[in-house]
Amino acid sequence: MPRLIPWLLLALLVIGLDQASKHWALSVLGRNEAQPVTSFFNLVLVFNSGAAFSFLASAGGWQKWFFVSLALGISFWLLRLLARHAGERLMPLALSLILGGALGNVIDRLRFDAVVDFLDFHLLGYHWPAFNLADAAITLGVILMLLHQLRTPENPR
Repeated sequence: MPRLIPWLLLALLVIGLDQASKHWALSVLGRNEAQPVTSFFNLVLVFNSGAAFSFLASAGGWQKWFFVSLALGISFWLLRLLARHAGERLMPLALSLILGGALGNVIDRLRFDAVVDFLDFHLLGYHWPAFNLADAAITLGVILMLLHQLRTPENPR
């Protein structure tokens, strides 16, 4: 159990930073208002009731509980994996980032019936879908998990 504590604290840190950044965005941005920061980056407050790329965003409301249930189920699975890999470095880092990001977005779904997104990158008039720090943590966690898989030799059975 003691080996698990730093990784759980990292997941809590991700949740805290995600929620603090969303609180900030909610306090300074108007809904759908874009504030240019650079030539390729805006801040824009949007609420996504769907999943990645607004998948199922207009499904009528049932998707909130589907995504909350899915994220909580995956979070319990991630906790089990985290306990199994707590003595390692890369895999628990990846799992902690994914766990913190998933739970950060669950908090939004419970509070707002949608996920708060506010980071908008664009190039030549094409915009990447807006996202948040939880999404970035999940993405980084998945990349690290894949890197771990590529670096770990297969165990023949």
